[in-house]
Formats: sequence, structure tokens, C-alpha cells
Amino acid sequence: MSATLQPGEISRIVEQTAARVLEHYVFPATAARLAALLRERLSAGAYHQAGEPRILAELVTADLRSVNGDLHLRLRHLPEPASDEEGAAVRDEMERAADLTMGGIPRVERLTGGVALLELGRFLLPVRDAGDAVTAAFTLVARSEALLIDLRGCRGGDPRTVSLLCSYLLDEHTQLNTMRYRDESRTTQSWTLPYVPGTRYGTARPLFLVTGPKTFSGAEELAYNMQQLKRGKVVGQATGGGAHPQIGFTLHPHLEATVPNARAVNPVSGTNWEGTGVVPDVRVPADDALTAAHRLALEAITRGGREAPSVAEAREELRRLEELSAASPGDITQSAGTDADEAQPVS
Repeated sequence: MSATLQPGEISRIVEQTAARVLEHYVFPATAARLAALLRERLSAGAYHQAGEPRILAELVTADLRSVNGDLHLRLRHLPEPASDEEGAAVRDEMERAADLTMGGIPRVERLTGGVALLELGRFLLPVRDAGDAVTAAFTLVARSEALLIDLRGCRGGDPRTVSLLCSYLLDEHTQLNTMRYRDESRTTQSWTLPYVPGTRYGTARPLFLVTGPKTFSGAEELAYNMQQLKRGKVVGQATGGGAHPQIGFTLHPHLEATVPNARAVNPVSGTNWEGTGVVPDVRVPADDALTAAHRLALEAITRGGREAPSVAEAREELRRLEELSAASPGDITQSAGTDADEAQPVS
């Protein structure tokens, strides 16, 4: 159970949060407003009744997000204690996730019609932890007729793992993103890799990215990259809307301040998905999105003109589905905007 916070400790944590935001937040003018707001609220006694780290985290996070709604910006409660080393809380969480998700890919499956399903876990683990699993997964799906990547439960993670995944899905050396930092003079670019271990999936076969309101951060980048490059279709609900990479500061064993220090700029769109989320090409409720994407994949396979047992199976499955849905057509609708009733995720 988290320790009880004393008033002096609360003041220290809030002041340190304000200082980290002021020094590191990607937008300096907003950083100044946020730091002033936290200090004003602290002076007014808004946090002094928060005797537990969880409650303080909720109060401070609400204030941090009150200016521009940045979901990567928060004071995060840590159920498990973390050291004060920079990024320690995230590292510990990633290590636990690696054990629970077989290296970040908990599911690879062949669906009817030669459609492969690859599900990403809660976190995109660092390449050192996820690389072997990614290679094995793409080796397994290499002979499929189409690929579905289920991102509905993925909350983001290491951007280098996004680059690795994109490298398997594209043929050419391709720029994916540019990160612009706070002072605008510093930028970093991410590109696909010229070589991947195992089998590259490439661009010749249909790809569908399955999303929902919990899809966030790096998982959104994967969907956005494929959508902007016209490599794949996004099917489901609009995503959470977090495009700012963050750094973490442990201010208490059970509290971490996460502060975005850069913004993503896509080379195709010139912008990103911050606040809006990735808007699906085909909009259906998240719970139905995998079924919808499978059907779209079957349709794409049968249009391909290839003769193979899997293609024949796809035709037969489509025939069966059409008989079942003949009385209720029009379940899949094309997306023209975001879903108004989606709940915002907490990254």
C-alpha cells in the first residue's frame, strides 16, 4: 500500500512537478502557464488534503491537463515502488510486460481465408526485448494472404519498435517521422531499417490496422504511419490522441511526473494525431472492429485474382457471411471524422 503523504512532502512533489514541466515541456509558453497554475493551486491549499499518492496524482494530473489536454502530461501513480533513476518506472513496467506478453506479441493466429492476425500487447517493448518476438511473428505470418494488426489494447512504448514493425511492412527505406524538440533547433528522424531479420512482409498484400479508444501513443504512430503512406487501412474507432514523446521523473517511490519534450511531425501530413487521434478509414465500434477488418481482408483477397487454397477458402467464407448478413446490410460505414462518444484513455 502507498505511504501516507505529509504536507511538506506534498509541497515538495508539486513544486518539483512544476519545475520539471517548466524546464522540459515541449511548448515553453504552455509550460510557464502550467507551472504557474500548479504553484497557484498549491498556495491555495488545493492539494494538502491529498494524503495518498494516488489522490495527489489525480488532482495534479487534472490540473496539468486543464490547459491543452495533453494526455502524456501527468503525475502518475505507481502501484509498485520505483527508484528515483530517470525513466525507472517505465523500465520496470516494461520488464513486467515482457514476461506477461511473450515479448510484446501475445497472439499470432491464422484466420479463415489465409488472413493472419498479429496482436500487439499493452506496451511496445524496447527492441532488445521485443526484437526476437517481432521476427518470429513476421516469420509466421509471411505466407498469409492479408494481415491484421490488432492495436486496440496497445498503449504505446518504444518508438524504435515502431520503426522495426514498419520496416517489416514496407519495401523501401522510408522516413516515418520527425521529432521536433522544445527549442525547435533539435530534431531527430525515424526511418525504416534497410535490413530486417527473418522475412519482410512488404507492401504487396493487404494490411489492416485495428484500433480503438485505448490505442495510444506509439501504437497510434504505427497506425498513422501506415495510413499516411497508404500502406494499410485503419479499421475501428478513433484512437486516444497522444503524439508527444515523454520523459519520466520519479518524485516519490509511488509518483512519477511524465513530461512531453517533443512533438511528432509526419513527413506526409506535416502534422500528427495529437488531440484528434488517428481517424479510421472504416469506422466501426472497437468490439466489432476485428470482425469487420477480417471481412475487408477476405474481400481484398478475393479481388486479388490469385488462385490458391486460401483464396478459395476466402471466397467460401465470404459467401457464408453474405448469407448471414443478407437481412442486415450496411454494418460497415466509411469514416468522415472522430467518434464523439469515445472515452479518452489514460496512457
